[in-house]
Amino acid sequence: MTTAARAGTAAGTGTVAGTGTVAGPRRAADGPGAAAGDVGAAAARMRELGGGLGRRDGVRVFAGVYLSVTDEIGRRVAAGEFADPEAAATLAALFAGRFVDAVRARRPPACWRPLLRMRAHPGLHPLQFALAGVNAHIGHDLPLAVVDTCLRTGCEPSGLEADFDRVGAVLGRIEARVREELMPGPDLLEAAEPLTHLAGTWSLARARDAAWASAGLLWTLRSAPRAYAECERRLDGAVALVSRFLLTPVGG
Repeated sequence: MTTAARAGTAAGTGTVAGTGTVAGPRRAADGPGAAAGDVGAAAARMRELGGGLGRRDGVRVFAGVYLSVTDEIGRRVAAGEFADPEAAATLAALFAGRFVDAVRARRPPACWRPLLRMRAHPGLHPLQFALAGVNAHIGHDLPLAVVDTCLRTGCEPSGLEADFDRVGAVLGRIEARVREELMPGPDLLEAAEPLTHLAGTWSLARARDAAWASAGLLWTLRSAPRAYAECERRLDGAVALVSRFLLTPVGG
């Protein structure tokens, strides 16, 4: 992935889950066996979250999609397919944890609020719930998880780039499968036309490139708390705008 390709927009809100308090990068405690570095524990949290929700709940739709990603990354970590298995597992767990924290927070990041507020809307298709969740998770949570991982493991973002791309490849395969499974069949093509147009306006590859650019900017600002918080706040707001667009009702 080229530097030019990654020159996306940057700018979100740093909040302590459930409080709305502005925070900088998460400096998790060091040490082997830390729960945040356990991909299996992250997957278990998502299963617990999704298990208590209704079948048509938009949050459950996304949780099911992302659980597939987390499980696949866990298998690849166990198989030794990552350059730095510890860093990759830490990234995957911190990344997943931000979604669970957002759902349970009293005041979640702005990027998650459209999905949380529209999760039961009868005019929204499951594909829209999935894409809005992926947009929030990649556009906002992923760059913050990269910074968190670098702080935890003591590496620079450049040292995480190869494994970031491997995680991105998993995301790409899952996204293609989700679009195929959730898009209405040919017999519903006319009714699905607005949905097809809406889904076609969003690109995971571009969102992932922008996330890497945002991670680099946030990493540069990690020692400037005010600038870091402002950058994160604006990133959060920009990603939220896209999620609201993806959740435009297209019919029952």
